[in-house]
Amino acid sequence: MLSVLCGAATSQELPSDVFNNQVQVGDVFSQGFLNIVTVEDGVDSATVATGNGVQVYADRARLSVTSNQTLSGDVIAQSRIDVSRRMGLDSSLSAIAVGNSSDVGIRQQTVTGVLTQATTSGVQVTARSQVEGDFASAGSFVADATAVGNNQSLNLTNGSAGVRMNQNNGARVLADGGAIMQTVTGQATVAGVAAGNNISAIGDSASAQRLAISQINGSSLVQASKFTAYGSVQTAQTSTTASGNALSALNQGPLLDVTNSQANSAYVRSQAEGSAYQYGAAEVSAYGAGNSAIAGNSGAELVMDNTQWTDVGGVEVIASFAGTSGYDSYVQASAVGNDVTGYACSDCNGSIDVANRQTNLGDVSARSDVSSGSGRKITGVSTATGNNASFYVTRPGS
Repeated sequence: MLSVLCGAATSQELPSDVFNNQVQVGDVFSQGFLNIVTVEDGVDSATVATGNGVQVYADRARLSVTSNQTLSGDVIAQSRIDVSRRMGLDSSLSAIAVGNSSDVGIRQQTVTGVLTQATTSGVQVTARSQVEGDFASAGSFVADATAVGNNQSLNLTNGSAGVRMNQNNGARVLADGGAIMQTVTGQATVAGVAAGNNISAIGDSASAQRLAISQINGSSLVQASKFTAYGSVQTAQTSTTASGNALSALNQGPLLDVTNSQANSAYVRSQAEGSAYQYGAAEVSAYGAGNSAIAGNSGAELVMDNTQWTDVGGVEVIASFAGTSGYDSYVQASAVGNDVTGYACSDCNGSIDVANRQTNLGDVSARSDVSSGSGRKITGVSTATGNNASFYVTRPGS
């Protein structure tokens, strides 16, 4: 792990240069297991496993970054709580596994660079979080699992960026687990997120970004799966999100210019299933995409050149809930081969200049199932789309 902090700079000073080269060959494991009889306040458990990680930040100093990260071993994070009587009022459980991670930030200056990440074909990036309390009770709890082959983040505050970001994932990516509890008197939130490649770029306070993105997901599998079962629960939320490639570029300022190329050949599966004998409100949602991209400027101008290609691996999404007696249940399954959204701000005399190309060769399947003995309101929604594109100029917040 490399961390660089640069202080203030005058216009005469040279930029700060960072060259980072990281290679991880062996396996990386992080495990956390808690065996509990009774606790009053709650339980917290967090496990994080990272193959390669780098953080670079500059405050009012020009910055140039070249980073290369390569992973050739498995990365596995597991977190589990076994409780026999009571888990307490408020608990949290998380497992995060990331093959390669880079985080670059700038404040009131300019950052340039080339960031490259690669994971070897056949390795595993796996996160599992599980709560087991067949005869136990809890107040409220959150159980999350996040698995990402390659992850990059870029953050600007009143800054500017000209950055190329390259990602190539060959790892099988899995976010798995769930929860079994006899009684939950508050809210139970269980979520799984899996992505072959993920990029997040955020600019605020009058920033400007010019980004060149290349994401290639050549792995065989990207899967997020969560399964929950409760005897009695007041509010239950179970959700999964799986993406071969994911990009989110958001900006507040004069310009956001994004050239995006995404190619996915993996089988993408998102599966969220919940059940309860008695329930107040139950929500189960699953989202899966071969490629997803959003580029939004809450400022004057968006320029976007988008190319998305999904192979025959296919996207399959399953969301289901089974309840015996309760009130409200909502189940949603959304599957898309390629998905892109772009927008600019109409209150800022905004404009968009967009070129879009999308090709999907695989099957796209979405299924929502709801089974209830008795209830007040039952809703099931299922949406499957091969290619989806949305571009607009609108007011912020609308």
